[in-house]
Amino acid sequence: MEAFVQSTLENGVGTITFFHPQSNSMPGSQLRNLAAEIEKLGRVEAVKVIVLKSEGDRTFCAGASFDELISIKDRETGLVFFSGFAAVINAMRKAPKFVLARIQGKAVGGGVGIASAADYTFATEFAAIKLSELAVGIGPFVVGPAVERKVGTSAFTQLAINATEFQSAQWAKEKGLYADVFASIEEMDQAIEKLAATLAKSNPEAMKHLKEVAWVGTENWDQLLIERAQISGDLVLSEFTVNAINQFKSK
Repeated sequence: MEAFVQSTLENGVGTITFFHPQSNSMPGSQLRNLAAEIEKLGRVEAVKVIVLKSEGDRTFCAGASFDELISIKDRETGLVFFSGFAAVINAMRKAPKFVLARIQGKAVGGGVGIASAADYTFATEFAAIKLSELAVGIGPFVVGPAVERKVGTSAFTQLAINATEFQSAQWAKEKGLYADVFASIEEMDQAIEKLAATLAKSNPEAMKHLKEVAWVGTENWDQLLIERAQISGDLVLSEFTVNAINQFKSK
């Protein structure tokens, strides 16, 4: 299968699905398409709630594309690439509709950021999480604000420092990242369908204002996440990071 981002609309529920053959890792073009799709559905009056999901059953999102990371040779290219995750997070934050995330498998790096930026996140017990950025010489700078907002500073710091170890889906639920954790994808999908159907019949203006209240204090993220993207863009050029990424890819 080729990489894609696509959306459907049914009974007021706009569903965005993304896929990449490399464990749903995200090159820059994929991130820009995903952000654009979220923004588009946010403008469609018939869409009352957005569900964000990925294809496959093992990995929700493996984070940034290592192939693209290793190809970055200058600050400008680095900034553009890391701004991709910033664009997705900000699109989710600013969408005037609730975004429900479906985390069916492992979430790594930027995948944790996407899960954190959703307004309500469902997961299976297989949806372990890891912020792996420090292990390759960077750091979870772009996704950090979204993750820290959801789980708190202590849990975010644990994830950021212990960059080689997964934390369980139950751990993520206890910290507030996941609202519900299910034993199977089928059970999770039933719960998502139920909540999405309920929200599709709810007052759109009330939901819009409730989302605005929930995200108070993040008004500076358009600028903040770009500043964080530049930090990552600079670090990815370092000899340490280049060697670390190459070692990781050779495993």
